[in-house]
Amino acid sequence: MKKLLLLGMAFCASMTFAQERKIPVDTTVTTQHSVTINGARINYTATTGTQPVWDEMGKPIAALHYTYYTKNDVKDRASRPLLISFNGGPGSGSVWMHLAYTGPRILKIDDEGYPVQPYGVKENPYSVLDVTDIVYVNPVNTGYSRTIPETGKEVDRKKFFGINADTKYLAEWLNTFVSRNNRWRSPKYIVGESYGGTRVMGLSLALQNQQWMYLNGVIMVSPADYKVFRDNDPVSSALNMPYFAATAWHHKALPADLQSKDLLEVLPEVEEFTINELLPAIAKGGFIADSERKAIADKMARYSGLDVQEILDHNLDVPTQFFWKALMRRNGGYTIGRLDSRYLGIDKTLAGTRPDYSPELTSWLHSFTPAINYYLQEELNFKTDIKYNMFGPVRPWDDSNDSVRDDLRQAMAQNPYLNVLIQSGYYDGACTYFAAKYTMSQVDPSGKMKDRFDWKGYRSGHMMYLRKEDLKTANEDIRAFILRTQANGKSAKY
Repeated sequence: MKKLLLLGMAFCASMTFAQERKIPVDTTVTTQHSVTINGARINYTATTGTQPVWDEMGKPIAALHYTYYTKNDVKDRASRPLLISFNGGPGSGSVWMHLAYTGPRILKIDDEGYPVQPYGVKENPYSVLDVTDIVYVNPVNTGYSRTIPETGKEVDRKKFFGINADTKYLAEWLNTFVSRNNRWRSPKYIVGESYGGTRVMGLSLALQNQQWMYLNGVIMVSPADYKVFRDNDPVSSALNMPYFAATAWHHKALPADLQSKDLLEVLPEVEEFTINELLPAIAKGGFIADSERKAIADKMARYSGLDVQEILDHNLDVPTQFFWKALMRRNGGYTIGRLDSRYLGIDKTLAGTRPDYSPELTSWLHSFTPAINYYLQEELNFKTDIKYNMFGPVRPWDDSNDSVRDDLRQAMAQNPYLNVLIQSGYYDGACTYFAAKYTMSQVDPSGKMKDRFDWKGYRSGHMMYLRKEDLKTANEDIRAFILRTQANGKSAKY
């Protein structure tokens, strides 16, 4: 009887433990590591854990998971930069840039970014940890970050899930993080990928005006500008054209005279056509002359690899989904990836107006998911039964009152130290490289600050760093940007 009672108590205890599965509100785990970057061996400390988000009454309403890397044996931490890294979605964890781009460990993948088994991580010989400390932040409901409680009527979703709510609570969280880690004197940089580009544009001003924290740099990787995406106007349609041309060139679908040129010889011609001819033609709508419509369609076909009639059938406004489905319909019957159009997919039928799935995303989840779970729990020793959300429940997302373009402009105008680096992949069909160039041109209509913007392009897609050649180049571009934009005693004035 006593044995049965003990077994029963053990069972009840295990059930109670299962029901109490939750992330710690405030905790850290610290481990020691080393990595060789550009031929030099670097010892560093990895601190991973959670830090609360508090409400107005000082009550914790969320726990954000982060991973913070600091180089050891730094004599003057105040002069060493701090890079704060976000991914996008919204609803995406920080896993992507953490384990494939700037961090000291990267995925075991092939040189073009495709999965290989066994899954895992290896040293990143190009990490920017040699010139900056780095913290990777998971916003609420991404990665291991969660609201408190996770569900129920007590959760005020309006505090987290929207453009302005997101920047407000993250700015406050960063104030606490910087204070706890004694980084107020350090030069600071924020980097965001995809929707993270929207996030860091907004944070640039929120940190400055709400937290009195001034930055040296904003880095946008494949940025999503929702002023372009949501308007569904001639601008958003026309800006896709250079991406169409780049992808068609990659898949050898252009006419011979264009195909024989290098990609960077072709694109300037297409960009000029886009701005000077295609955009005005689409703006004319149904009142465009038939002869002009046909002439524009002929050029679009020449630059995109699509049939003239397909373009005319869309009234010159070709959806990207149709392009991903149609480009290789008669050339192998493959679809092409949305976020990286080098990737190929297989649909159930050749017919249709959009692909069945995103081949690039399934490929990435294939390699990233096991790697991040292994790495955090086994190498960084952060033990939890909570699921790592590659994509978390953040919908509905409040997109209203989107002022991030002007937020960045105002932050730059107020802060002469603040510079911007934008990085794009030519084969990104979601956040196209030419849309990123357009965003850059629209942030400061006066043109007075254009010398503080820098744009870099790479021969890959949304996550250009998955391609080994671009991993090296893109990290070097960030490294050079950080080194170039430190004040070094220069006063912040015009």
